[in-house]
Amino acid sequence: MFRDVSSCNTYDYGDAHYWDARYIQEGGSFDWYQRYSNLKPFLRHCFSLSSTILMVGCGNAVISEDMVKDGYEEIVNIDISSVAIDMMRKKHERLPQLKYLQMDVRDMSFFPDESFDGVIDKGTLDSLMCGTDAPISASQMLAEVCRLYNF
Repeated sequence: MFRDVSSCNTYDYGDAHYWDARYIQEGGSFDWYQRYSNLKPFLRHCFSLSSTILMVGCGNAVISEDMVKDGYEEIVNIDISSVAIDMMRKKHERLPQLKYLQMDVRDMSFFPDESFDGVIDKGTLDSLMCGTDAPISASQMLAEVCRLYNF
């Protein structure tokens, strides 16, 4: 399978150690690509406030927190980085609508089939496409997302 690697770097974005080190070094929060305010009209159209949402590759972004402020009732956030998950659990310990689990998006067997009314990814697939074994990693992620989404 052909893959254009011209715009990719040599980081292994599929590796937990890379992300742990990055979150330790950078701290704070960072939303890849778009903020919730820009995505709100689309998300509100697709998901009711009572939907059970899975946020894959949550990192230290504030989108889940903003969604709860907007009325969403249950968002399960996963990330490969235990550093990011620990940081976000502490930050949002008083928000029961937000759950945080350390997990690899390529294997979410912890969850039964059709567990979620919606799945949101703002950059995880792109990250995997710049990592090693990109086609395999992307296929694994997408298969898991399809398995978990309650069509």
